[in-house]
Amino acid sequence: MPTYASALQLHQAILSGQTTAVQALDETYARIDATEPVLNAYNSLCKALAYEAAKTVDAKVAAGESLPLLAGVPVAIKDNLNLTGTPTTCSSKMLGNESYVSPYNATVCDRLNAHLMPIVGKTNLDEFAMGSSTENSAFGPSKNPWDPARVPGGSSGGAAATVASRQVLLSLGSDTGGSIRQPAALCGVVGIKPTYGLVSRYGLVAFASSLDQIGPFAVDVEDAAALLEVLAGYDPMDSTSHKALAQAPEQTRYSEQLAQLSKTSLAGVRIGVIQELSGEQAQGFDPEVMAAFEASIAQLKALGADIKTVSVPSVKYGVAAYYIVAPAEASSNLARYDGLRYGLREPGAQDLGSLFKKTRAAGFGPEVKRRIMLGTFALSAGYYDAYYGKAQRVRQLLRHEFNQAWQQVDALICPTSPCTAFKFGEKSSDPLQMYLSDVATIPVNLAGIPALSVPCGFDANHMPIGLQIQGPHWSELKLLQIARAYEHAAGFKGKQPNLDALKTPANV
Repeated sequence: MPTYASALQLHQAILSGQTTAVQALDETYARIDATEPVLNAYNSLCKALAYEAAKTVDAKVAAGESLPLLAGVPVAIKDNLNLTGTPTTCSSKMLGNESYVSPYNATVCDRLNAHLMPIVGKTNLDEFAMGSSTENSAFGPSKNPWDPARVPGGSSGGAAATVASRQVLLSLGSDTGGSIRQPAALCGVVGIKPTYGLVSRYGLVAFASSLDQIGPFAVDVEDAAALLEVLAGYDPMDSTSHKALAQAPEQTRYSEQLAQLSKTSLAGVRIGVIQELSGEQAQGFDPEVMAAFEASIAQLKALGADIKTVSVPSVKYGVAAYYIVAPAEASSNLARYDGLRYGLREPGAQDLGSLFKKTRAAGFGPEVKRRIMLGTFALSAGYYDAYYGKAQRVRQLLRHEFNQAWQQVDALICPTSPCTAFKFGEKSSDPLQMYLSDVATIPVNLAGIPALSVPCGFDANHMPIGLQIQGPHWSELKLLQIARAYEHAAGFKGKQPNLDALKTPANV
């Protein structure tokens, strides 16, 4: 199992010659080989590309050349990100069996390559990023490293599981309604959903374009800050990328800025507890989750933060609005999978219409079909204003209420997920219960603001619980400051499952 407790420690060890990037990669693939039969965290591996990057790092170290942040540190990416020459499946039959091989890199992959970070493989997910448990994958579900009988969350379940199990110390996920933060909470790692426009979406297979964001998973806050620094910045290939980032790249030097802030004090920081997601109003939240959340409030107070209760009334409408807006955008984005352009083409069609029907019926799973139908209905003539138009008005109201909250506080907190990791099959037969898993995370995507999840405790089954910290646009540094101080004081940093138990399929 890993020698190094964090990605930054590993990076420094490579720079100092204590180890090499190739040795680190050898150890990474050994861990993956030992635990993957249980976890099923990967859809494919990229060994040739990874070793090429690792050898370049070692050559530069030997030559005494300077290296960029996190050079040599292995990283995994979610299998809805394009990486040249590798299959991109989105865990769907529609793109599976290597029927689509990426002809280009996502911008985030270009950034990883520029920092000489070996990309070890592409991780499992709910099909087209639609789900909260990774049970909707055509490759089978990924398992939670803390208990392989339980889900790792979703849709970025594989990316969270690979970090929680220390197969790698860093990975990339995508977050449309909580798909980084919820699995981070369920797997006991740190996950960040950035401000919309901070990280380029170019090369991310679209689910809901106004909601999707790419972000990091890491074992601790400082590692997450470093990886976010690698990813962030203006990209002319993404029309939603924030142009101001090009004029002020120093704004995203999170590692350097975080190092200048106190690890032990939050004096002067104003933190709001979301009234509708705490106390008696937090209906449907497990008591153990709420107990851990209350303990985290006390810990933040002890660090000197000024805590107050803040109302954001429209968060209770977030799930309803999201399941109009996101499926509507998915209906449009997934129209391209028709059997003509790329991916699956079902044989035996007699005409164009039957080709579309046969291909989409065979290629999409039940949850994707459900959301396409929801979205198509919401956008149909006679229903557009009643559903999609109203959902967009709720979205605007939610943004307004968050903006009002920022007049009172620097950040808002609530539990990341209303429950800890549940057993396979427990919610898959009831889509509404599954959708409610993201009740605390969805409002963030609708508003386009940043948020992160940091471990804050365990339930009676020793399953992790996450604390969600949210802030106004471009407040990533403040959120990282709060999370690092909490992490330093709370004592959950570095907690990990029984990694030896993952080496044998007998546990499943």
